[in-house]
Amino acid sequence: MNDKKTPPIEPVSGTAIPRYAGPSTFCRLPELRDVPYCDVAILGIPFDSGTSYRPGARFGPQAIRQASRHLRTNFHPAYDTEPFKTLQVADAGDVGCNPFNIDEAIQQIETAATELFTKAHAIVSLGGDHTIAVPLLRAVNKQVGPVALVHFDAHLDTWDTYFGAPYTHGTPFRRAAEEGLFNDDASIHVGIRGPLYSREDLQSDQELGFKVVHCDELESHGVDHVVKRIRERVGNHPLYLSIDIDVLDPAYAPGTGTPEIAGLSSRELVNIIRGLQGLNLIAADIVEVAPAYDHAEITALAAATIAFEMINLMACRA
Repeated sequence: MNDKKTPPIEPVSGTAIPRYAGPSTFCRLPELRDVPYCDVAILGIPFDSGTSYRPGARFGPQAIRQASRHLRTNFHPAYDTEPFKTLQVADAGDVGCNPFNIDEAIQQIETAATELFTKAHAIVSLGGDHTIAVPLLRAVNKQVGPVALVHFDAHLDTWDTYFGAPYTHGTPFRRAAEEGLFNDDASIHVGIRGPLYSREDLQSDQELGFKVVHCDELESHGVDHVVKRIRERVGNHPLYLSIDIDVLDPAYAPGTGTPEIAGLSSRELVNIIRGLQGLNLIAADIVEVAPAYDHAEITALAAATIAFEMINLMACRA
């Protein structure tokens, strides 16, 4: 991505300043205002007014940034990458979202992401609840048109309304389907499990164009099978990756608003993501981290690691 002669400004080294000190940005990266160009921007979206059960994901972006201090980011042996030497990555701060007006907040997120795409080639967003996927997909569509959507989640998030509200964290991908924001022949849910509101929920979801990898399928057939299904579904389309942290079992991610037992392990999720190397990932989000329910930063560290994995996917194509 970087066609400039200036080498990237890298994070503060953990061998110079201990990882528990220094900047509070994601992975202790420079801020966007301090770099001459940007390949990948990290965008915090502290919004959780679309939450249906336990609130608190508004505190997710800062928790993820704090947990990212744990990470050693110089070299990733699984990808054979030095991502922050390959790409200029910078922290773009947080979107100022109205917590009392969902419609206004959605517009603020879309406006901020659209403007950010004028400064960065790709965006990795830190939520926030899953409502934020709608304005982010709108902003991405202004850049590349409809995308392949790979959605990791315990829940479908394609319900029509919740208590009459059209925009909640359980409805984003129905709204996205109605607006044609993703390719209905190239999109897939991964990690779905648990009871549903209605027998018709799966049928309704299928009519929107999604395929589904249930947790039982992963258990029966393994990571390689799931990776193959995703890659065959996505093909060469530009890819948007949306990861609800509750796709992980609560043993690995207790700090979330709507936990579901019998989910993925952190190892399974990371290995599936690594299997997506080479796909045309242009934007991603990691959402639903609610630190008030977390223990010892388990959930926040999982989210920070996933975000770093996604940056490495982008570095592989640079």
